[in-house]
Amino acid sequence: MLLSVTRRRAPTALARAGPALLVRGHCQVPCGIFDDPARVAAMKEDAATIRKSMVQIGELAGKGDALSFNQATRWVMTKEAHAGSLMTTLGEYMLAQRVKRELFDQDEEYVEALKAHHAALQAAMKTKQVVDVAACDALDTAIEKVAPMYLKQA
Repeated sequence: MLLSVTRRRAPTALARAGPALLVRGHCQVPCGIFDDPARVAAMKEDAATIRKSMVQIGELAGKGDALSFNQATRWVMTKEAHAGSLMTTLGEYMLAQRVKRELFDQDEEYVEALKAHHAALQAAMKTKQVVDVAACDALDTAIEKVAPMYLKQA
């Protein structure tokens, strides 16, 4: 269930709509199947894999043997795939299917949700461009800002 932009705010219309949201599909068919907590968990797993990839690339970069070059290449491909997966989830599942103006009480909440998702998209893109784990820190922060919108609050 999609919740308000931050934990401090009361649930928006999106959160209050509850099961009624299940009629909209994430796959653009629409199939009506949503598992927001699973999407958030997958995003966090993608981010962790990107971080590990960057660390491994850094460790292998100084070695000149063919095996190290092969392994570094594979880690680059892994990093790219997981960043792409994050971007697909953010764009095609979250922004295209879940973040809709009519589900927010106020324009400001909607704009904040758009900004949070856009920042996460940009952070994921940045991890494709660099091997600096600071980009992973920014990605983790961006995911943490988006995640509460998709998780039930305690």
